[in-house]
Amino acid sequence: MDKFIVEGGYRLKGRVNLSGSKNAALPIMAATLLTDKECVLNNIPHLNDTLVMNKLVNILGGKVSFEGNTVRALNKTIKEFKAPYDLVKTMRASVYVMGALLGRYNKAEVAMPGGCIIGERPINLHLMGFEKLGAKIVIEHGYIKAKAKKLRGADIYLDTVSVGATANILMAGIYAQGQTIIRNAAQEPHIVDLCNFLNKLGARIKGQGTNTITLQGVTSLKGGTYNVISDYIEAGTFMVASAITNGKIELVNAPLDNIEAVKDNLIDTGSEVKRVKKNLLVKGLAKPRPSKIDTAPYPGFPTDMQAQWMALMSVAGGTSIVNETIWEKRFMHVPELNRMGADITTKGNTAVIKGVKGLSGAPVMVSDLRAGASLVLAGLRAKGTTEISRVYHLDRGYEKIEKKLEALGAKIRRFK
Repeated sequence: MDKFIVEGGYRLKGRVNLSGSKNAALPIMAATLLTDKECVLNNIPHLNDTLVMNKLVNILGGKVSFEGNTVRALNKTIKEFKAPYDLVKTMRASVYVMGALLGRYNKAEVAMPGGCIIGERPINLHLMGFEKLGAKIVIEHGYIKAKAKKLRGADIYLDTVSVGATANILMAGIYAQGQTIIRNAAQEPHIVDLCNFLNKLGARIKGQGTNTITLQGVTSLKGGTYNVISDYIEAGTFMVASAITNGKIELVNAPLDNIEAVKDNLIDTGSEVKRVKKNLLVKGLAKPRPSKIDTAPYPGFPTDMQAQWMALMSVAGGTSIVNETIWEKRFMHVPELNRMGADITTKGNTAVIKGVKGLSGAPVMVSDLRAGASLVLAGLRAKGTTEISRVYHLDRGYEKIEKKLEALGAKIRRFK
């Protein structure tokens, strides 16, 4: 099992090229199931999760291939409508094929999804949306089965904001007769990207980026070429990497409009953040100021940046507070950060971080994707050597993160 060895104490400097957004790529790859014409997707990150989605679509009968960071998909006729447990259990985003299959073929069968263990993530909103569109849902033997004679547009209200439910209902409703309205819809950049991709294929979607999305059913979709957006969570992670190492990093082709919450909070803690044409320059400082953040759906502070932020606040000059409002089990990195000398206590969904003079290297273990990023960031700041095990979690969401950090001056190596 791979691990990272990190020697801390080096300032990071230079330019980093950001990868495409994993959270946009996965539903867009699933959405290629909605058309029998060729789709060419550029800027797809080469990650464990995108490889799983590639394999899953091929198992269903599609023809999807990776060529560097380009994916070619030609899904003429799908003959298999069951997404198997052995793939779905490894990645929650596998559930996206359900909306696509239901949308095009009026039937789908998908194993209950897996992914990072960061709390209960029910898919009841997905299923409610499918039922509103006219599908009948049965859950048996660990599989969700959806079937409809014909899908019809509906007015759907999501009790809580859900990226997954918004994306799945969008795909299921593409061919539904009439108009579908999704209220309290997710506004995340990857939802906007999915809508833009589908519109390029001929869908009729409006309101993406707001809390009300409207789509008119169509009878067919064409193919096309599409460039997936840059990953704003990767951007935020490298912004914090610059801040925590007192570094100076320029993010190339940064998703400038998608990282306002992270940028504003970094500025508040003393880092310098400024635009340089299409890039973003972040200058850190030796002792950040403390902060208080509440995670929230976009455009609020992203839950996917909470762990990384906590690593930064562990060396701030004062006491910081983090309220996690999205997932109830997303503090699993706290004991590992404390092993490195951080002073963090938690109660319920609140963490209190008392800034310390310095962190020290230690053996730590990754519990989930973003927790892993926080441990890497802490290791970059810590005195001595940090050994980070179970880095396969990081490979789910960061493309060659150790290579990118090494190019910026970090002392980090991957070992088998």
